[in-house]
Amino acid sequence: MKKEKYVIQPEGAEITYLAGLYRFEEHRGIQVPMFTVITRAAVAPVSSIHDRMPLILGKDSLREWIRPNGDPYKVAKMALTKMIMEKAKDYHEAQ
Repeated sequence: MKKEKYVIQPEGAEITYLAGLYRFEEHRGIQVPMFTVITRAAVAPVSSIHDRMPLILGKDSLREWIRPNGDPYKVAKMALTKMIMEKAKDYHEAQ
């Protein structure tokens, strides 16, 4: 059975900013970036397909997120929750 794909983005946003963390680790003598995306409980309509979703930030909360002494709990409370979701079409289907 083919898994359905969806396009999900914040309502009214042109760019989607995901909260995440990174660090560099050494592997075989090379510094390699390691990334993780912070998640939260899913909100509707995303909750109809999954129980988790990325913590999506508004542009106005980006500076607070990257501040070394910023309050991550405060930023998490400002996360965007109004999402638009629609089924994605495969490239060959869109032609």
